[in-house]
Amino acid sequence: MSFFIESVHAAAEPAAQSGDPMSGMLFFVGMLALMYFLLIRPQQKRSKEHKKMVEAITKGDEIVTNGGMLGKITEMGDQYISLEIANNIEVKLQRHAIATVLPKGSIKAVQKK
Repeated sequence: MSFFIESVHAAAEPAAQSGDPMSGMLFFVGMLALMYFLLIRPQQKRSKEHKKMVEAITKGDEIVTNGGMLGKITEMGDQYISLEIANNIEVKLQRHAIATVLPKGSIKAVQKK
């Protein structure tokens, strides 16, 4: 008397592959293309736009940093800028820490509120 099920032996045989092996390769290439167009390309575009924005800033521009501080640029260097965040209060920041450039007069409009 055996406690094993005899029909299990039939399931252990290797399954025959169905379909064309190129379809698996085509699926893989399609997934790579989808990843490129949905993830990689938009990130590269945003990075290029941010780099162009950071290169175009000048002394006197009003900006918002990645940390959320608003201020006016008072000095500029190759890697760092000085940002006036209040009267006679300046901080030094790395140039790539700039999130956006604001229109002129934005800081005064925010201070009135």
